[in-house]
Amino acid sequence: MCRQSKHSLFFTAVAVLSAVLPATLQAAAVVNFGVLSNSLAANDDGSTGAVTLGIDGLGGINLFGTTSPTVFVNNNGNVTFTNALGTFTPSAFSTFGSPIIAPFFADVDTRGTGSALTTYGNATYNGRTAFVVDWLGVGYFASHTDKLNTFQLILTDRSDTGAGNFDIEFNYDNIQWETGDASGGSGGLGGTSAAVGYSNGLSGASNVSFQLPGSLVNGALINGGPNSLVGHDLNSAVLGRYDFQVRNGQVLSGVPEPATFALMGLGLAGLAWKRRRSARA
Repeated sequence: MCRQSKHSLFFTAVAVLSAVLPATLQAAAVVNFGVLSNSLAANDDGSTGAVTLGIDGLGGINLFGTTSPTVFVNNNGNVTFTNALGTFTPSAFSTFGSPIIAPFFADVDTRGTGSALTTYGNATYNGRTAFVVDWLGVGYFASHTDKLNTFQLILTDRSDTGAGNFDIEFNYDNIQWETGDASGGSGGLGGTSAAVGYSNGLSGASNVSFQLPGSLVNGALINGGPNSLVGHDLNSAVLGRYDFQVRNGQVLSGVPEPATFALMGLGLAGLAWKRRRSARA
């Protein structure tokens, strides 16, 4: 089975499992690193220049076969590798035209009174050097702060397992809005809703991408939604945390073969339910 077919099968299964899991749980997944050393001034659709990641020495990280020592931090909930990105309305990662890692691709606007700024910098995480981007209480276009989102991206050096290797972590504590006014939303809801995932930026059969179930679906990812980011997790025992390992340029998915999925379906649902019940205790 091709890589893309496996990915599609896996994340379809995740969506099915998510539908039977509690949707109202609240997370405390965002890691407190204190005040990070850099910030974007209050803005709409702004970006940094190329920022040195400071992980894996000077060689950078290997994402889908391309090694980069720098990243562009974009206000709209993502980082890119070849150029800054001012796009505010998300689209499917399977068709996205440049490499991107996006914990919450939507129209973040930090100009409103009461919105935090997008901050970034290096920190130590689990004893390893990491590059962190925080969106801790950010508003949405146009300058709205009646609803605020708190989420985080952590890229952790794992050169101990091989040059260029790293981990991706998406963390969420509060997701109240999903859309900016210019993306068809009203009051932060509806229209073209946020997307969560990554892409190698290639087209057609060469595309390798992941899109979290509930992306681009109205009401799915916000607090209380069927795929609420704070009420679920992936490759983690912490609600609101979604972990990915990148080794030799590829994101490890651990996708079972189709027959294994068929046999494991009920067991996976039971284990996931039990784990989340334990998390609530």
